Amino acid sequence: MAMKKTDLEKNKALKLTHSLNQSRSERFGKGVAETPVDRREQRKLDQAKGLVPFACKLNGELVKELNARAATHPEGMTGLLDELLRRGLAEHARDA
Repeated sequence: MAMKKTDLEKNKALKLTHSLNQSRSERFGKGVAETPVDRREQRKLDQAKGLVPFACKLNGELVKELNARAATHPEGMTGLLDELLRRGLAEHARDA
């Protein structure tokens, strides 16, 4: 018995959907495998260094300036903020 045209189209759509899902999962799977350290491992490394996550809200212009300076800082954003905060706290303690 021959298949109806609508059944043929449904089968084509299922094949296409399946192939898209397969290619997508392979692509993302490869990207995850290439990352040197996963989040859990990075968290452990940061904790061993004594680093603690700290979130706050900053002015947009200040964030742009921090990003620009962090791009040239050898330790990135974390190192830059550490340096700036230590310097600011030292000045504040000296003035008080």
